[in-house]
Amino acid sequence: MITFDREPNSYQHWRLTFDGPVATLLLDVNEDSGIEPGYKLKLNSYDLGVDIELRDALERIRFEHPEVGAVVIGSAKERMFCAGANIYMLGKSSHAWKVNFCKFTNETRNSIEDSSETSGLKFLAAVNGTAAGGGYELALAADEIVLVDDRSSTVSFPEVPLLAVLPGTGGLTRLVDKRKIRRDLADVFCTTAEGIGGAKAKTWGLVDEVAPPRTFADKVNERAQALAAQTDRPKDAQGIALTPLERVIDEQGVHYRYVDVAIDDGARTITITVNAPAVDEADELDAIVAKGAQWWPLAMARELDDAILHLRTNVREGGIWVFKTRGDSDAVLRIDAALERHANHWLVREVTNLIRRTFARLEVSSRSIYAVIDEGSAFAGTLFELALAADRSYMLAAENGPSIVLSSMNFGPYRMPNRMTRLETRFGGDAAEQVEALRARVGERLDAEAALDAGLITFAPDDLDWDDELRLAIEERSSLSPDALTGMEASLRFGGRETTATKIFGRLSAWQNWIFIRPNAVGDEGALKLFGSGTKPRFSWERV
Repeated sequence: MITFDREPNSYQHWRLTFDGPVATLLLDVNEDSGIEPGYKLKLNSYDLGVDIELRDALERIRFEHPEVGAVVIGSAKERMFCAGANIYMLGKSSHAWKVNFCKFTNETRNSIEDSSETSGLKFLAAVNGTAAGGGYELALAADEIVLVDDRSSTVSFPEVPLLAVLPGTGGLTRLVDKRKIRRDLADVFCTTAEGIGGAKAKTWGLVDEVAPPRTFADKVNERAQALAAQTDRPKDAQGIALTPLERVIDEQGVHYRYVDVAIDDGARTITITVNAPAVDEADELDAIVAKGAQWWPLAMARELDDAILHLRTNVREGGIWVFKTRGDSDAVLRIDAALERHANHWLVREVTNLIRRTFARLEVSSRSIYAVIDEGSAFAGTLFELALAADRSYMLAAENGPSIVLSSMNFGPYRMPNRMTRLETRFGGDAAEQVEALRARVGERLDAEAALDAGLITFAPDDLDWDDELRLAIEERSSLSPDALTGMEASLRFGGRETTATKIFGRLSAWQNWIFIRPNAVGDEGALKLFGSGTKPRFSWERV
């Protein structure tokens, strides 16, 4: 079983240090400590375990060190920044493992860019040696890249010529969408296995600065200090400790304080219940800071994030996630008011950002998602985002039945990867008119009939039909092809505009799901399987 929680004293692959407004993350991969047996992590190559540590380190910088305005991502190994994803790990992994690995890595890279945009936290890649494949993709996630000009260090995407696959963690998309590399130059770059370095790398726009070895450290420090000076994060605030999650895993599922996961192997369904806060949960700044990691919005988001990652990785046949909520809707709305009232405080801002990134994992998860709004539900404000993220929602229509409530948090703070709110995405071409009409109903309790009329739910069975209709809906979904559902859901969830993030995940689903099962890559005579053996791959030359 793979777990996703780490602590700095357990890191095996990263060194994290702090110097005033600058944090430094040095990649120093222990080649004998892969997350799975059977391969060595040579040349600072990474696997899922390396990225799990990176995710933890980034969260600790965000929450435990508000004084930090810039993060330098570098390497502790001479002349080698990062060789990318470990080839031997990919060669021996199942198809599902490869795709999920790429997805998690993408989300971690995306979170770097999200923090740059929304947290005032800037990133600098100090490329002190070769950066190949996923190593260069890591650098691309940063705001700036400084490359050492030592006549041997290059940046490269060698996947096409060497492995018959693609830069799977957003490399091609970031190359042309983020760094605006010319198409013809990108074509040359992506088919040049040895990569490009020195002045040409800067001229083509692949890096921002180059520096010889004797001045490289000074250039990195200069740019890091300049980036740190741009931050609006407080220099004198006290961070909060991200204490370990309280989690119990047993045969029935996974159990946290605010999130409970019930697994039904026979029905291939997962019921995820998210509990509302207590009615007296902290809502003023002093009390919020004092509660730290135990404050409901932060604790709930961390637990749900962990649950999503656990289910993706360890429970692959649970194809339907059924979301329920329990508790007092008013308590949720009270916390939403606090999130809005204190939105400019660094800690509240980071909590909101974490909730947004956690909810964004739902739309890119290859699982069907239903929301069930029944007696005792608390689908209000922040928790109503779970229903909006669902592919369908079922709400009980009964006298004195459940209600839903919108809050201001449904109209901006939790934007999806397409930079639209879930309400905007839901209503497509009619978004502006519909969303404005709903904004006028913030705080209004909507029963099943009103919610259906407003387009906020899918179905509203009455109490006579409720059990049968819900059961049949879940059984029907369970009978459909998981592959077809994955493709359908990925196509329907991001209507409207495209962004770098939606392109990355859309192309990941299409490209990697196809290329990772083609014999040219993973067949017995495929490039990925034969890499490093001295034997050339044999390709099928048919273009499909």
